Amino acid sequence: MFNAEDDYDNNYKDIEFLRKEFNKIKAGEQHQSLHEDDFEALIDYFESLGDRENVKLAYEISTSIYPYSTALMMRQAEWFLTQKKTGQALSLIERLSEISPNNMDSLLLHAEILIESNKAKEAADLLEQEINKYPQSDHVMILMELSEVYDELADYEKVYDTLKRVLAIKPEYEDALLRICFWADITKRQKDCIILHEQILDEAPFYASAWYNVGLLNQSLKEYEKAIDAYEYCIAVDTKYEYAYRNQGECYIQLKQFDQAIAVLEEHLQITKPDDIVLETIAYCWERKKQYAKARHFYRKASQLNQEDDTIFYRIGETYAKEKQWEKAIKSYSVALHINKDNVTYCLALGNCLMELEAAEEALIIYLNAVKLRPDIKSTWQALVKGLFRADHLEEALMQLDLAEEHCGDKVDFLYYRAGVLLALGRTKEALHIFELALSIHAKKANVLNHLNKEILQHPVFATAHARYKRK
Repeated sequence: MFNAEDDYDNNYKDIEFLRKEFNKIKAGEQHQSLHEDDFEALIDYFESLGDRENVKLAYEISTSIYPYSTALMMRQAEWFLTQKKTGQALSLIERLSEISPNNMDSLLLHAEILIESNKAKEAADLLEQEINKYPQSDHVMILMELSEVYDELADYEKVYDTLKRVLAIKPEYEDALLRICFWADITKRQKDCIILHEQILDEAPFYASAWYNVGLLNQSLKEYEKAIDAYEYCIAVDTKYEYAYRNQGECYIQLKQFDQAIAVLEEHLQITKPDDIVLETIAYCWERKKQYAKARHFYRKASQLNQEDDTIFYRIGETYAKEKQWEKAIKSYSVALHINKDNVTYCLALGNCLMELEAAEEALIIYLNAVKLRPDIKSTWQALVKGLFRADHLEEALMQLDLAEEHCGDKVDFLYYRAGVLLALGRTKEALHIFELALSIHAKKANVLNHLNKEILQHPVFATAHARYKRK
């Protein structure tokens, strides 16, 4: 009876025997002849030990004994390539091409070495010239390699055309199908690619991957109804095609058909294990339907699968904020901020809730942190100035507006805020001057003052000037 341990021992003794004979060859001693396979076994052994010196010697000795061994030459060329010795690899593979023409493995390796030698154009020319020397059954592999070469050359039109050539030979070739939609998007040839897939589907109407691609391409073109139909066919052919459900749900969301999106995504959950992204998307749909309790239910289910996803806790906070449940919103925003301490959006959301609870001093600390995190964006300064204004720290608000302009440049929003603060300080003439300057730059933005105080635009000093600009 076969014994695995005996087999291992025999193999071990074999390699020991080969190693001893190899050492004899190195020492110039009498030795038994080693075959090509023996040298390949030794090379495998030395590579497993990371013994580069003996790998090199094994190649040198074996190729001197068997100078026309295509297997050894191929392996040595690959080894040269891994060692970044592209010149030696290229010289050897060119010699192999002469000894063994029409060897597809050699051709593909030749192209790979040329690419590594920064000769991608030569690699493309080589593959184009040689492809017709091979039977059509081999063309797919050569064309797939050629598409990689054109990618290296940044000739994206030719990448797409080469993948089309693959599918013309073998329409069911999954690797080409997976890649061609991406390149259709890059080259803006989605419509051409749809026609190609329709031709494939005329011959093979139950080809799920082709239907899926038609969905992807139409989705890329924002033809969401057509994409939904294509995904429907894909699911009808293969009820377990997970991404078809996801993408169909996304199309329904784009169309604001949230009930349909929820139905499709819940179907998806029935055919696979729970997925936090799908659950979060369902929650988002319920949120858009203003069904906030249901939204939170699915957000929490998503958070159980991915407890480090800060966006989920932020979205839960948003649902509470929309219901004006400020304390609960603060708890959720705080969890999000604990996970992602450098997120300005979370800081601003938390600060806004504190302001709603009239905890202005706490809110100002949060706003200051937001400014420190991103002093280059306008919204952080706006939040801080708004907080200072509402907490009646008006002189400090003016100082922070000076700093805001230093960091962000002259923004008309800051002019309007400055006018509002000056008016609150009783500096009426200055306020009107700044307000009119802001109106002359961008009159329609005057409504940003509502963020400071919803009645400020009704103040007689501003109302007259605002009405005059509206008439203009």
